[in-house]
Amino acid sequence: TVMMVCVHFTKKLLVENNWIKARAAVGLWPANASEDDIIIYEDESRTRIVGKFHTLRQQMDRGGSNRPNIALSDFIAPKESGVEDYIGGFVITSGIESEKQIKRFEQDNDDYNSILLKALTDRLAEAFAEHMHEKTRKELWGYAKNESFTNEELIKEKYTGIRPASGYPAYPDHTEKKILWKLLDAEKNTGVTLTENLAMEPASSISGLYVSHPNSRYFGVGKIETDQVKDYARRKGLDIETMKRWLSPNMNYN
Repeated sequence: TVMMVCVHFTKKLLVENNWIKARAAVGLWPANASEDDIIIYEDESRTRIVGKFHTLRQQMDRGGSNRPNIALSDFIAPKESGVEDYIGGFVITSGIESEKQIKRFEQDNDDYNSILLKALTDRLAEAFAEHMHEKTRKELWGYAKNESFTNEELIKEKYTGIRPASGYPAYPDHTEKKILWKLLDAEKNTGVTLTENLAMEPASSISGLYVSHPNSRYFGVGKIETDQVKDYARRKGLDIETMKRWLSPNMNYN
């Protein structure tokens, strides 16, 4: 059966031949929000800024509802509040060694094992991301040291905090990965590189931010107007046409 093949494939080929290596880089930084930006400080003195994450705010018509249009920066304490907040970031991969073997399978026209190894490394990357998030919550950051959930509760994300990823609905701009890579020295520490189009290599890699606010949640930025794109380009120090290209799926062209 397929299950028997998977078990044999995992034990004999993955473990004994060391085809899969998992690596992770995790950073935790003092941070505060400044309008829709998240300021990253070098240390606890909070005197030197070493980076900024830039977020986009929803601009949808709520039809008279009191629900606010939110941005990820809303889950970080504003600088003027005096609250000393923090943010995390991560890059993880399970595909450092597997990419070489996948290429060998493809050269041998062994499509079955190529697809199987890709699927396994993708699933392991997702599992590793969950593991590192839990380790961060309970140990590295420690804001949820006494957390205790069943596997089912973890799947339903009952824990406190989120890990929004660049390129996804709440954080749609892929160029933000460059900032994370610089802060983590991610290529050196994990071996994960960014392509010209800012895809991650190896493909079995995941990156994003750690946000600890108890009310933080996932959401979609949705369609945004040209005025926000112009402001966003200004904040990032990029020209408007470049930003339009990267944010084209979110642009309201009506």
